Amino acid sequence: MSTKNGKSGFDQAKADSFAGELLATLNHGALCLMISVGHRTGLFDVISKMAPATSSEIAARAGLNERYIREWLGAMVTAKVIDVNPETLQFSLPAEHAAFLTRAAAADNLAVFAQYIPLLGEVEDDIVECFRGGGGVPYSRYTRFHEVMAEDSGQSVMSSLESHILPLVPGLHDRLSKGIGMLDVGCGRGRILSRLASLYPASRFVGMDLSQEAIAFAQEEASATDQDNIEFRAVDLSDFDRTADVASFDFITTFDAIHDQGKPLNVLKGIHRALKPDGVYLMQDISGSSHVHKDIEHPIGTLLYTVSCMHCMTVSLAQGGEGLGAMWGEEKTHEYLQKAGFRSVATHRLAHDIQNNWYVVTKRAANLVRSMPPNKAMQGTRRKRHAPDGCR
Repeated sequence: MSTKNGKSGFDQAKADSFAGELLATLNHGALCLMISVGHRTGLFDVISKMAPATSSEIAARAGLNERYIREWLGAMVTAKVIDVNPETLQFSLPAEHAAFLTRAAAADNLAVFAQYIPLLGEVEDDIVECFRGGGGVPYSRYTRFHEVMAEDSGQSVMSSLESHILPLVPGLHDRLSKGIGMLDVGCGRGRILSRLASLYPASRFVGMDLSQEAIAFAQEEASATDQDNIEFRAVDLSDFDRTADVASFDFITTFDAIHDQGKPLNVLKGIHRALKPDGVYLMQDISGSSHVHKDIEHPIGTLLYTVSCMHCMTVSLAQGGEGLGAMWGEEKTHEYLQKAGFRSVATHRLAHDIQNNWYVVTKRAANLVRSMPPNKAMQGTRRKRHAPDGCR
């Protein structure tokens, strides 16, 4: 690709390299759409269990339209995701690729996160209008948001809940077993809370979320499983600093839910108000910096800023909020927690999670630990994740 040298000091090699990167970006962006399709239709799961097969054989096994599968396979082959035998036109998914693209891969299935690209693409026109006139895009415009987030949560949190996450709070398992009150703020469809309610029947669990659709789904699932120690409430938490029941919960959690609140500081103050004096608040949130130049080397920094611009920030602005954004950073997180009244904040990182910080927060003053490396006992237990982590 040639570029005219119209500026003094113009670095042609740098320009050509950048043009090449942009071409690769176009291919990778398109690949995300096709990976999302492959995940939603179950094609990766089907092909991974088959011997090399033609498009017709794959279509018959998957119960899908052959013509669409054939074109989809074209994208997969040219992206070097799926192999093809040029003589027999049989297609196969290498085991090394299936390890990151199929439901059998469990927490390592990165195909789940490709769904965010088409999900965000649905609101591009709305975002463009916001660039011109300000304001935000409400949750209601994201048609599959809670569905994708629930699936995301099933991998990023649920898969590590008992083995990695609960142990961050010393003695929590014993307290939950004996019976305490727990609140999950921004619970979404409530999968995490439902799991905990089934594990610890002696404890009582409350989930709150702004979305009536998500809460209705959570209530229906809880009813279907006859869980009588769990309650879900559709609540606008903008004034939670004034409406929260005082000292009513022993354990409070937020899973990637604070930064997209309309009034995040009010929510944190409400959590402080609702937490008992000896209670613990466990907060999962993005591990970026509050200074953009420090995020340049973040392995998924561009993705996270994009998700923030096209979802996290804008849904907050749509509520008349401050639009904190997903990349508010560790420094500002500590600042907000201290403004909310908390006096002890320990920052943990899990070996399998490249994206999130896990803050163990209490009201009582203690030696403030700003950052802790991954627990050595947890290192090497799972492959590192390379995709956005979820809430709810």
